[in-house]
Order: sequence, then structure tokens, then C-alpha cells
Amino acid sequence: MKTIISVISEDNINDEEIKKAGEIIKAGGLVAFPTETVYGLGGDALNPESSKKIYAAKGRPSDNPLIVHIAKKEDLYKIAEDVSENAEAVMDAFWPGPLTLIFKKKSVVPYETTGGLDTVAVRFPVHKVAAEFIKASGGFVAAPSANLSGRPSPTLAKYVIQDMDGRVDMIIDGGNIPIGLESTIVDMTSDSPMILRPGFVSKEMLEEVINQVNVDPTILDSNCKERPKAPGMRYRHYAPKADMLIVRGEAGKVAAEINRLSKEKENCAVICAKEHVHMYEGMTVKNVGSLEDYDEIASNIYRVLRECDDENVSYILSESFSDKGIGAALMNRLIKAAGHNIIDV
Repeated sequence: MKTIISVISEDNINDEEIKKAGEIIKAGGLVAFPTETVYGLGGDALNPESSKKIYAAKGRPSDNPLIVHIAKKEDLYKIAEDVSENAEAVMDAFWPGPLTLIFKKKSVVPYETTGGLDTVAVRFPVHKVAAEFIKASGGFVAAPSANLSGRPSPTLAKYVIQDMDGRVDMIIDGGNIPIGLESTIVDMTSDSPMILRPGFVSKEMLEEVINQVNVDPTILDSNCKERPKAPGMRYRHYAPKADMLIVRGEAGKVAAEINRLSKEKENCAVICAKEHVHMYEGMTVKNVGSLEDYDEIASNIYRVLRECDDENVSYILSESFSDKGIGAALMNRLIKAAGHNIIDV
């Protein structure tokens, strides 16, 4: 398959190229596109054959649900049932934006899109290119992240091309992605909304809008056997090619342990905060940003993991970070990337 590469930014939306991308989706093809979270791999959400193509392109298990992306709030009611007052309040506060909500699905949504579940995950992205693309595609685009299954999600088009060139019909290069972590996923099918995947919209932010939000206790459980209701709940995700270990504890002790471990391994890299760069020696240092700006750290983490792959790093040692606010999403991704390999010092 010859993949078309088209550069379309939020500042320069090319209507003809957007139309071309939309026609590909309507014809049952696949298009990778930018959102504010990560790049997505889009197909027609209401066409079961398109969803099958998405799973095949990613090498993704077919029981791992896809997120349906919309560009108008009113389109939600065409595919979802039992939209509660809590859901309405959350949508009013955070849509469009990096938040996915799970509802009971209507029959128009095929089981191939929902991973065999009677629920559907829906997101309304704020990214202008994504919005125009979704509208041109008919309004309902199923899209996981645009990477091979298990790999770090792409926040730069070059990594989409690296994984998807020849596997999809078109890649829209929208430049650097601002948030850099996948959307928060909240299950709205019960009286007590539950976070199934942490993201930019935190538990604290949600609880400013609705009274109580629970967090699924299996989020960090690598032994969970339940069928996943949301992407990323069961399978190894976000993983670099190298083995990876997270070292958790007081900064000085962490640095000492990482320096010690690096001497036992060849071709090591350390993932660390800007403030701690000076503490490491004899290995590749990957500075993800300042501890004063967790948004910056979150936006850099996938890029850094991909850079380690590019540089053929053999072993990655990572500092741990606070799990407050967006830090909860950051640590969720790091722990999964490391295959739950953590030591405390």
C-alpha cells in the first residue's frame, strides 16, 4: 500500500486534503491524524470492516475497544444511550477536550468497534484538524493511537510514519502534539462514574463538576483478567524496545541507585527531571522537563521513549514522579512501559 503523507496544521487547514482524507474513511480506508493528545489511527466507526482494518494495521487484540471520535456533541446521542445528568455536566465542562466517556451503545455501533462490548467509548477532540477531518469523514471516526500495538504512542508524525507507512492509506502530519498523553477515560454507565484510564483531565478536576469519581483499582494491576472496557487496561502498552526499570524514592537515593545499576548494564539511558540531570554520569541522559511543570514532563515522555528506540538504547532506568494531577496519568504510562518493573530505595 502506498501511504499518502499530507501536512495540515491547525494554522493552515487545507480543505482539499481534508476532503481527500474524509473520502478515504467513507470508502473504508484508514487515515492517521493529529489530536491534542496523541496521533490517532482513524477508520469509519460504523463500518465493521474498517474497525477490523484498524486492529490489523496495529496488530491490536480485537477485544481491546476503540474510541469513537465525534466533532459535534449532538452526534453523541446517535450512538449512545442513557446519557446521565453527570455525563451532561462533565461534557459541558470538558468537551471538546482530552476526555473519553463510556456509555451504553446503540445498535448502529458495531461490536467490531467496541471490542464485543455493549458499551461505546466516545471522545470530542478540540484539535482543529481532527475536528475538520471527523466532519469530512461522516462524523464518526474510530481511532486508537497511531502506533503498532504495545509501542509508545506517537506525538510526532515521524513516529506515525515509522510504524504505519504502508499500512494505512494516508497520514496527516499535524506537527507536534501539545498534551502528549492519551485522553482520560471515564465509565458513565453506573451511578458512580469511574476513571478507567487517567489522563490530562484529573480526578480532582472531574470532582469539581460532579460529586464523586472513583478510580478503577485494576488500572495498575498487571494481572487483571477482566475483559477491558477501555483501551490500555490489560495489555502491555507504551513500551520501548529496551528493558525498563523505574526507581522510586528520595531523589538522592534514586540517583545513587540508578548510577550503580548503570554500571552493571551496557548502553543505558536515564529518564529524569531537569533538576536532576547533573546527578547522572556515564549514560545517556533524557531530560523530560522541570518538576515545576508536569504538563511539560507528560508531553515529553513518549518522545523520549521513542528516542531511546532510535538510539538503540539497551536498558532504560527512569526516575519516578508524583502521582498527583496529570502525574497520575504520567506514572500510569511509565509503569506500563516498564512492565510494572519498579524498585523502591
